[in-house]
Amino acid sequence: MTISTKTLLQLPDIPTLRNISQSLAVLDAILSPIWENRYYSFNVHWAAQQAVASMRNGEGDSYLVWFSPGGAVLKGFAHESPMSPYRAKPPQIWPGIWDGFPSLFNDFLSEPAFISEETTFCIWRTFNDIGWQIGAIQFPNEQDPDGSAGLLNILNGNPQTYQQWAESYYEKSISLSAINHIYDHRPLTEPIVTALNPSVSIQDLTSPLAEIGYGT
Repeated sequence: MTISTKTLLQLPDIPTLRNISQSLAVLDAILSPIWENRYYSFNVHWAAQQAVASMRNGEGDSYLVWFSPGGAVLKGFAHESPMSPYRAKPPQIWPGIWDGFPSLFNDFLSEPAFISEETTFCIWRTFNDIGWQIGAIQFPNEQDPDGSAGLLNILNGNPQTYQQWAESYYEKSISLSAINHIYDHRPLTEPIVTALNPSVSIQDLTSPLAEIGYGT
């Protein structure tokens, strides 16, 4: 089943989501050495005890996951979705998106880099919650009203999902066994890097891997 704000049970728990996000960032660092061309990134050193994963597709859509000592927040922006703030003038966040947002996560709302006004969905979970939460939202009658189904399925933890996406995006065959290796967070080796991108060496990845925190 596709992950979306309407199928939150499909979204992995916080530690698993963090691992998946790091794996996506490592794979993109190997396949796309130029940072500006990558879809997926991860910064384990965002702030003290905080990490941030992000996706940007270069066409105006994005998501980010903020990991903090209290839990995690996943915010997305699908610019053409019916729930885009820019459906109105002046722009307005869809009613209910922030309803019930925990005060524990107020630092998220005050962080300028997260551009909270560019939001079509927000999902959160504290470490005390038994599942992911969203606000009290009346969704418009559309198949994917907030764009979450179109943006979040990569987070399902299935290496084949990434392989299918990457082969379409990079227009080449990509080793599933190498992807599995990284999804399993096994130590990165030169043969694995070469299998994914012969033009990149493991030494080239020293800085990206330190930023991603892969293996930590």
